[in-house]
Amino acid sequence: MRVGIFGYGLAGRVFHAPLIKFAGMQIVAIQTTNSERAAQAKADFPDAVICADSKELLAQNLDLAVVASVNTAHEANAKAAIDAGVAVVVDKPMATTLAGTRELYNYAESKNVPITVFFNRLWDSDSLTIKSNLELIGTPHRFDGRFERWRPDLATQSWREQTSSAQGGGLLLDLQSHLVSTAIDCFGPAKLQYAKIQSVRGASDDDVLLVLEHESGCISSLAASAISGAPGPRVRLLGDKGALVVKELDPQEALLRSGNFVDGDKRAKVELHKGSEITEVSAVPGNYQAFYELMFDFLKGNGPIPVSKTLALQVAEIIDQARNFK
Repeated sequence: MRVGIFGYGLAGRVFHAPLIKFAGMQIVAIQTTNSERAAQAKADFPDAVICADSKELLAQNLDLAVVASVNTAHEANAKAAIDAGVAVVVDKPMATTLAGTRELYNYAESKNVPITVFFNRLWDSDSLTIKSNLELIGTPHRFDGRFERWRPDLATQSWREQTSSAQGGGLLLDLQSHLVSTAIDCFGPAKLQYAKIQSVRGASDDDVLLVLEHESGCISSLAASAISGAPGPRVRLLGDKGALVVKELDPQEALLRSGNFVDGDKRAKVELHKGSEITEVSAVPGNYQAFYELMFDFLKGNGPIPVSKTLALQVAEIIDQARNFK
């Protein structure tokens, strides 16, 4: 399975490239115009063609194109791959708006080319453990999902921190895409009930709270913040028989950054709380690699695409509604 990657920044190098390799696919081409990233790509994948533009990338007889470029380039890169008849994985968000996301799906379907979005956090250890252990807490009624960090100083070279969500930056498009996709995957379709989007540091949105009400009756309170001096638990799920609590971030990102993904422990520490009674739950190991294994199988005609169009559009709709919430 021959794969080409658009972009070799954080998403392309740290997440997509290693996971593609571990899933048994071959990275044959990487597109970047940054000389340092081009050199790094060549060092990481000596046999890959380092391409200056999309035309050169898509000339490499690809089975799959992975769009890991800046958010505002996602739509153009994906359409170029679709025009070439190449299946596409787009890093989240698929597009900066619901209209853009819907247009990409419609365009891909008109050309009979598969497309999907990389919601890797569906394969976090905490997400997988929640879905496997709901009986421990009974009927869930509230899910608190958080990505909270303390970064009081802006990263001046980071486009994510310097541009608005309309321009592709900020936490609404970035971390809230993960939180919303996880909440819907675990508890079903939902409607946005509340949104508060702030720019505390004066640049892109850096403190975002969304509240969803699921058709199942569960309420999801989803917080993404770069300016939280006291980060809360990563996950707190309340049910009528107890609560599941995960205090720390899933370990897979750190393992990917350190180069120890294959042998590292991918399990979160999950606790079952019943008041003062606290017991540890055997966690399901996280498995980001499963996304590309499922994609590999799908392209061979075995099984569904890893992230459905329905989920992708539901997430994009909630993000759009949050941006315009009053």
